[in-house]
Amino acid sequence: MEDLKERLLPPKVPKPASAINLRESSYRPAAFGRQPFQSVDVLGLKKRGQGLRSWIRVDTYGNSQIIEVDKFTMMRRCDLPARDLRLLDPLFVYPSTILGREKAIVVNLEQIRCIITADEVLLLNSLDSYVLQYVVELQRRLTTNGVGDVWQSDGSELSRRRGNRNFDSVFGSTSPDYLPFEFRALEVALEAACKFLDSQAAELEIEAYPLLDELTSKISTLNLERARRLKSRLLALTRRVQKVRDEIEQLMDDDGDMAEMYLTDKKSRMESSFYGDQSVLGYRSTDGTSLSAPVSPVASPPDGRKLEKSLSIARSRHESMRSSDSATESIEELEMLLEAYFVVIDSTLNKLTSLKEYIDDTEDFINIQLDNVRNQLIQFELLLTTATFVVAIFGVVAGIFGMNFTIPLFDNAGAFKWVLIITGVTGFCIFSAFVWFFKYRRLMPL
Repeated sequence: MEDLKERLLPPKVPKPASAINLRESSYRPAAFGRQPFQSVDVLGLKKRGQGLRSWIRVDTYGNSQIIEVDKFTMMRRCDLPARDLRLLDPLFVYPSTILGREKAIVVNLEQIRCIITADEVLLLNSLDSYVLQYVVELQRRLTTNGVGDVWQSDGSELSRRRGNRNFDSVFGSTSPDYLPFEFRALEVALEAACKFLDSQAAELEIEAYPLLDELTSKISTLNLERARRLKSRLLALTRRVQKVRDEIEQLMDDDGDMAEMYLTDKKSRMESSFYGDQSVLGYRSTDGTSLSAPVSPVASPPDGRKLEKSLSIARSRHESMRSSDSATESIEELEMLLEAYFVVIDSTLNKLTSLKEYIDDTEDFINIQLDNVRNQLIQFELLLTTATFVVAIFGVVAGIFGMNFTIPLFDNAGAFKWVLIITGVTGFCIFSAFVWFFKYRRLMPL
């Protein structure tokens, strides 16, 4: 891995002196003590998309090399629009996407951002460990199974090898020999993305369940904050997994998109069509008509032109019908491949869904506990209010007897004792009546 990282390191280019002086002058303080206005380098941002970029190229034989290609050259090389290349730009954040184009497959799955053609895989040169693992795994599978020797043949041999395969080879290997190069590269990308998301889901599970169990036993501010951060990470990871799942499901539901991703078949059909046109031209040249000399309108009969036009139309119809039939027959291979990783990513999504349900259940349990504590506080407040009312009765009696007037009761020595007894019994009866009313109305537990 270290040797591959050193080999894939981009070459160090020395910075020009003008750029260094410009940077130093931009950070130099002004004479009057204020920092000068630092404008955005629009010209540099504009040239950034047109400059050379380092790409890792892996061919069908597993050989890798570093190439430096600008954006427009890459667009012409892979026949892709600029919006598709923006999906691979690390400066932008796009959701996971798999696009099937005429001559390439654009893959944006988590850290794996690459362009897959019928002959090569192009990745942005990065020192990310997942990118390096993708390159190493793709090279291992290509060199082990020899895809370069299997798929460098014509369309008839390809169809014959597909028809002669058995089901033991289908289920016995992770990357079967009958799959073309572009599907092997796509399979490694899907496997890397699924493993990365599944590992993150497993780490989240290991961290979540002990924290939630601790939170149910001890509700504190620290545990609640940790649970909040955990839930935000869970939601972000669930959105990413859901996007990958939806992308695979969308491909599986659209037969046209899956047929567009058979790049090797389309390349072989184009080559056979090109060789067929060359044979027709050679037949015309052997028929006595010179291809290099100018043809006179009188010398070429109109019947020959009509015959050639009718033959070309029939050949094009035959090629389109054959391509549609072969697409419908061979689309099952890609569908089985996508279905296998759809099951994997759906299992990861089920793990995250179960974890989210566990978090929701924990939140409901915590809310129930908090409601119970709140109800106990309300009951205590009712009792305290009732006791305060009973004590207030003694204050009313003391206020009445404390007025400045004389009555015969003051002359009796035992009158004060009877006043206290009567007031206490009255207060106890009032307090008991309140408690009974609260229990009758189910405001307090029995």
